[in-house]
Amino acid sequence: MANQRIRIRLKAFDHKLIDASTAEIVETAKRTGAQVSGPIPLPTRKERYTVLISPHVNKDARDQYEIRTHKRLVDIIEPTDKTVDALMRLDLAAGVDVQISLG
Repeated sequence: MANQRIRIRLKAFDHKLIDASTAEIVETAKRTGAQVSGPIPLPTRKERYTVLISPHVNKDARDQYEIRTHKRLVDIIEPTDKTVDALMRLDLAAGVDVQISLG
């Protein structure tokens, strides 16, 4: 796979889970002889929701909730066939969304 690059984008709500997954991907790629760039932390998306907790009046009584989506980017430069096989067999945590693109 000469002059190829694999770009892996990871998303998760739990930052510990995404850090463990990226460490596992980087370690697997380096062990099989590929060059790795990253993990690069991308901006965290914060979604905030405000809910009225009073059923009738009292608009001042509100609860606020927040969901944080953590993102990481890993580039694998010049992967070998061994690297691709190892990454295909890799078992990552259930809470991590993985997007892979070849470029």
